[in-house]
Amino acid sequence: MGTSTEPEVRIATGAVRGRAEEGLSVFRGIPFATPRRFGAPEPAGPWDGVRDCAAFGPPPPQQSTLASAVAGRIGESWLTVNVWSPSLGTARLPVMVWIYGGAYRGGESGEPVYDGAVLAREGHVIVVTLNYRVGMEGFAHVEGAPANRGLLDQVAALEWVRDNVAAFGGDPGRVTVFGESAGAGCIAALMAMPRAAGLFGRAIAQSVPGTYFSAPLASDIAAVLAAELGLPPDAGALAAVEPGLLVAAAEAATARMRLHEDRWGAVAHTVTPFSPVVDGDVLPRDPWSALADGAGRGIELIVGHTRDEYRLFTRTGRVEGHDLLEVFAPGREQAYRDAFPSAGPELLDELVQSDWLFRMPSLRMADAQAAGGGRVHAYELTWESPALGGACHGLDVPLVFGNPGSGMGTFFLGESAPPEAAAVSAAFRRAWTAFAAGEGPGWEPYTPERRLTRLFDVEPAVVPYPEEASRRIWASHPFAELPLLT
Repeated sequence: MGTSTEPEVRIATGAVRGRAEEGLSVFRGIPFATPRRFGAPEPAGPWDGVRDCAAFGPPPPQQSTLASAVAGRIGESWLTVNVWSPSLGTARLPVMVWIYGGAYRGGESGEPVYDGAVLAREGHVIVVTLNYRVGMEGFAHVEGAPANRGLLDQVAALEWVRDNVAAFGGDPGRVTVFGESAGAGCIAALMAMPRAAGLFGRAIAQSVPGTYFSAPLASDIAAVLAAELGLPPDAGALAAVEPGLLVAAAEAATARMRLHEDRWGAVAHTVTPFSPVVDGDVLPRDPWSALADGAGRGIELIVGHTRDEYRLFTRTGRVEGHDLLEVFAPGREQAYRDAFPSAGPELLDELVQSDWLFRMPSLRMADAQAAGGGRVHAYELTWESPALGGACHGLDVPLVFGNPGSGMGTFFLGESAPPEAAAVSAAFRRAWTAFAAGEGPGWEPYTPERRLTRLFDVEPAVVPYPEEASRRIWASHPFAELPLLT
């Protein structure tokens, strides 16, 4: 270790220098792998001397990289990690590795709300955040490229943690992955992936999206995306295109997804054409069937969702002129009307999208993990956002990190977060860090018989799963990879 103001550690690829910040040693932008365009990640090369790691690495290509706010960090060294450590000694602290969301088309570890300082300091844990490829670079299913490159990036980052986190005071035998939305979907996939076996022992999946594509569906979508550039869905052709042009092409195709409803079904009504692909190799099976057969038996899991998931999108302008009950729950339209007799068409549309995309996939993940012999704890966030109304999708992120004044935090909580937010945030942090330390989150495990669920609210409670009406509607639905319809 170097001076008190500039902590240094030596890892497998060389020495790194971080910054001392309010009792923590913080290292940003450490390369964990090298992205080969439309290829699997390759190990990061060594360096001489001491690498200064004060700034976040560049974000992976996405729409936000075209904005001036990140113009100074645009580059191709996308695959980096960041570490917050309360002790560089030999305490072998629990490690929490964050995987961001963003609809598999956006996101980066440099987002201010993901700052790990509060979690690391209060929970006495090592917090690691990472970048992984998104959009076409990370998830387009094309000829000549390995599937699920974004997931392979995450595996490479977890291998880096295994090999290097001890140098930062962490215990590679006590690694918890946690993530929200697409990040939670990635965690569900990682639990089903042989390549990720043994890299983490606990997982926290916040609002698991239910979209895992079959290979035929993913190939059809990739062909439409590549056609925006007049190219075939081929790795060689696409790798020759400047990344920003690929982003623009994907955005243009995304705006017209509903034109392909006859082949893509409900996927055409979502916000993204990207998801993990059940390719038979990187991701051999959909997570629900894999977990039910015991793939996650050795991993302790927390999984849950917010009560009003899709409120985020209806309050921010994503409103369609369709009967979305018919789109997302064909054959279940009357069941929804009977179960929610006081709900008007707009609320029914919100409910069915919340259920199809997040709530029921998350619940089914809990059921699958329990069926496979794994230990699982369930939760629901019911505290309501004062800025957006309801317990909407993403509200849990600033609460978990304890960063209400960040850009994303003010979006969800307003310019001045109410006092109740601090209490709910503290409850999340206590539960998440205690779980990572092996102490359990503070409530009983979920079982299909009792379905005990921790409610995060001003008045916390543990109750039987509260969305019973929706659970009954979807009880017989076989969650699986999504098919190409024609």
